Amino acid sequence: MYGSTTQIPFVETDPCDRPLAPYAASKRAAELLGFTYHHLYGLDVTVPRFFTVYGPRGRPDMMAYKVADSIFLGRNVPLFNNGQMYRDWTYVGDIVAGLVAATERRLGYEIVNLGRGEPVLLSDFVRSIEEVIGRKANLTPAPPPDTDILSTHADTTRAGRLLGYRPTVSVQTGVERFLAWYERAVRNQPA
Repeated sequence: MYGSTTQIPFVETDPCDRPLAPYAASKRAAELLGFTYHHLYGLDVTVPRFFTVYGPRGRPDMMAYKVADSIFLGRNVPLFNNGQMYRDWTYVGDIVAGLVAATERRLGYEIVNLGRGEPVLLSDFVRSIEEVIGRKANLTPAPPPDTDILSTHADTTRAGRLLGYRPTVSVQTGVERFLAWYERAVRNQPA
């Protein structure tokens, strides 16, 4: 969404007119469409911008899930830029709390960042998963894709002010909760 901005942390007022991927462009287009409906029909539209969501029931193509699959199923996982990329890993429960707060308030048209606000190196996140499981993932060094940036970091000040948003789940606790779910739901093992 924020493209290759040099403004860190990312603030909702940053220009978002140069997305690096079609996915990001489609999200920005939806934001603009939401503004148009707000302008023409007075609809309240609160647009959440998510930051690296992970946790139970996550998508299998996302990093936490891929690393767990790598460890338990032996699959190779590309580790972009040797893991030297920062991501604002945000536990799904904190995201849900932000979404619920957004549905309970009439704000007109607002964009809010929903993230943890504490970037963590990809390599450290992977290491957290490996440490909880007690085994190493099968990592394959790979260059970062042209659609990616080296760091994401949400400024959640606006979400805090407008929604009372305060993420509470640490990355370590989030990883533990994700892996407990993975054991039960994916591997069919008691946690």
